[in-house]
Amino acid sequence: MLAATAPSERFIGDKGYDADHLRLFLQGRGTTPTIPNKINRKQRFPFDTGLYRLRNVIERTFCRLKDFRAIATRYDKTARNYLAGLCLITALVYWIN
Repeated sequence: MLAATAPSERFIGDKGYDADHLRLFLQGRGTTPTIPNKINRKQRFPFDTGLYRLRNVIERTFCRLKDFRAIATRYDKTARNYLAGLCLITALVYWIN
């Protein structure tokens, strides 16, 4: 699934993504992995803790968007209508805050 996406500069993932084959794949396409090490990993890899902390913002944003049932269950059949709903709800959430 990741092979079908466009390469990016960085990949930020949680400990569930800490695998040697994923790190090799990301480095092969020029992406810097920002993944914390699992507790049982023998070979430790350094990662940018400041950048990893920003992942929390993304997680909270998706959690807030899923408070709206139409977005969480994907009622809209077309991608255009779903994107319009996402834009409307995002504007509403950030306007209220």
